[in-house]
Amino acid sequence: MGRPYGRPRRAGTGSWQAGRVPARLRPADPSQVAEASDRLRTAEATPADLRLLVKHYLALLQQRAPGGAVEVRVPPYSAVQVIGGTTHKRGTPPAVVEMSAETWLGLATGELTWPEAERDGLLLASGERSDLTPHLPLVPGGATGSTSGS
Repeated sequence: MGRPYGRPRRAGTGSWQAGRVPARLRPADPSQVAEASDRLRTAEATPADLRLLVKHYLALLQQRAPGGAVEVRVPPYSAVQVIGGTTHKRGTPPAVVEMSAETWLGLATGELTWPEAERDGLLLASGERSDLTPHLPLVPGGATGSTSGS
């Protein structure tokens, strides 16, 4: 029988290596982004496609707005710290933005605007600098398959 639900493991016994910092996100291969984007447009996207696209566009956001003042969370896929200014080392960051994968992909590609997402309750944003409008969309012209960050 496995461990009881909710009971924490001892430090260093999880599936990750103790003390190992996760790798920094990097933009995905353009051909993989194009293929995953095509499947997303035809409603045939898999969870792996969503993970690839979410991480790809979060990596582009990190490149466009480096820093640590705002934490952008797209559960369960990833979270990044962006925007210059104050940084935090532990605990809850001073500014947090959280949304679904679908909302993030819409914002990143220009198919959804920040005011629309706020109005429709598609994201939670708190703290200074949590409005990502100056940094979105991440692709020119809102072309979902593009990988350019500017």
